[in-house]
Amino acid sequence: MRIFDRPEALMAALGEEIGVGEWITVDQAMIDRFAEATGDHQWIHVDPERAARESPYGTTVAHGYLTLSLVPRFIADVRRLEGLRLSLNYGLDRVRFPAPVLSGARLRGRVRLAAASPVPPRGLRVTYGVSVELDGQDKPACLAEAVVLHHW
Repeated sequence: MRIFDRPEALMAALGEEIGVGEWITVDQAMIDRFAEATGDHQWIHVDPERAARESPYGTTVAHGYLTLSLVPRFIADVRRLEGLRLSLNYGLDRVRFPAPVLSGARLRGRVRLAAASPVPPRGLRVTYGVSVELDGQDKPACLAEAVVLHHW
């Protein structure tokens, strides 16, 4: 876990990988909860029996947006911002889903500080480059650039 206590400390890490998080399991219960929260009940996500019969993967697959929704968690897993007053989600610059996340897969985030620019008086707009890795796979499940406004 990298600890940053002021905007200048975070800026000093520009271009660096700031950490790799712990593995989490995306199980069917998590997929089902996400489907319920979003209203996306497509069978490829929520019907294990049909997915076993008809899906090219032989099982259900997590929603791409479920994988993407884990990006803030992966960022928080690898860095702590001390003295921070608040952070705001500013958006995403680029998102890709190179590989599917099968039910039961383990994921972790590899996070780098891709960009940072000052936001006066004590703020920083930060772009975190996140590669969501799949345990045992070469291709990542998701590549995303998450932009966050931090205010100290």
